[in-house]
Amino acid sequence: MDKYLEMQTFVAVVDAGSFVGAADALAMSKPAVSRYINDLEVRLNVRLLQRTTRKLSLTQEGEIFYLRSQELLSGIDAAEVEISSRSGEASGVIKINAPVSFGIMHLAPLWGEFQIAHPKVFLDITLGDRQVDLVEEGYDMAIRISRLPSSTLISRKLSSTRIVLCASPEYLHNAGMPIHPSELANHRLISYSLWNTGDEWAFDGPNGRVSVKANPSIRTNNGDTCRAAALQHQGLILQPSFLVADDLRSGALVEVLPQFRSIELGIYAIYPSRKHLSSKVRLMIDFLISAFREPRWLS
Repeated sequence: MDKYLEMQTFVAVVDAGSFVGAADALAMSKPAVSRYINDLEVRLNVRLLQRTTRKLSLTQEGEIFYLRSQELLSGIDAAEVEISSRSGEASGVIKINAPVSFGIMHLAPLWGEFQIAHPKVFLDITLGDRQVDLVEEGYDMAIRISRLPSSTLISRKLSSTRIVLCASPEYLHNAGMPIHPSELANHRLISYSLWNTGDEWAFDGPNGRVSVKANPSIRTNNGDTCRAAALQHQGLILQPSFLVADDLRSGALVEVLPQFRSIELGIYAIYPSRKHLSSKVRLMIDFLISAFREPRWLS
């Protein structure tokens, strides 16, 4: 039996908290996972896991073996990274998390170009606007759009995007063009529910900051839904330029109150640590920095 695979399976079971979870993580059948763990315990002549119908727990010997196994597996990974770096050819999996709208519009068209340049790198991409825990959930890196990146993570700025108040010409023709944020109370508003400020829309105007409490007719956690509603003449939206720049350029949407500016956000690549940063992740970050050097939404 492969000792490395036994060790890898054992660590996966502990990390997942179940044999089923480990089987999913390793793309292995549950009976195969059980067999590896059983053979490992027989070979070591010690019980590593206490099994009940509800949960798994480590024995004292299991805790020691788990820590040593983690160290050894990490050492093997580090050795592979070093050899891969020396050979100049990146390989392996990069697990990436990115926001939904930005991921579809601006990242998806780039992945093919990256893989043509680095054919031995496999991309595991998850899109979601929930802020994931990179370490706990096993991501190599993430793309985040925020005012400031997390101080607990390492970040590289890729670009920026400003938040734009806009609506369709047809809606503005029927409802009227507001001349001050205070007038937004008289308009139909489409609110993005994941803003940190909730339904409070803030603007910096000629006389300082103005905040407006939005009373939305539509509230959603997805920017594309906000944009679609605006294009259907349903009201005003407050959305990033990377999402609406093409609509503003074509005239499908019109910027409202341009003298009252909303916030500007940075677009960052973030990752857990500079230490032992793999060549494949370093290549991906450098690739994205180059790709977004002159993004079309800023032109």
